[in-house]
Amino acid sequence: MELPAKGNSMYPLIREGNICTFEVCEIEKLKKGDIVLFLSPSGGLVAHRFVSYLEETGEYLFKGDTNLGMDAPVLQAQLLGRLVLIKKKQFPLRADHPMLWLWGKLVLSFPVISGLLRSFLNRRNPQHV
Repeated sequence: MELPAKGNSMYPLIREGNICTFEVCEIEKLKKGDIVLFLSPSGGLVAHRFVSYLEETGEYLFKGDTNLGMDAPVLQAQLLGRLVLIKKKQFPLRADHPMLWLWGKLVLSFPVISGLLRSFLNRRNPQHV
């Protein structure tokens, strides 16, 4: 499934208008840091980074790279697919590229990065605060 990106929650990796390709994946193969398309509790489509699975509740936790907090927990039935390709204007970028892996590790390991990115975006475009 191919979808155009909207918003800036995954900036700078995914920018508005990039075409993102998602494939159905086996839940057991999800890894921390994978970008997953899911149906949010409010009914919208969201593609955010997988953070953890809560065994006691059967819920999955996700977070946008520029978001300061986690998304509302998601159930397995809401998971739609894992990102496999981002079509940028300059070039396509496969989700298994080492740069994407490193970026995901950095963002999840150092939450201050999300705050810095959010501050940058807010200064650049104040009406999207």
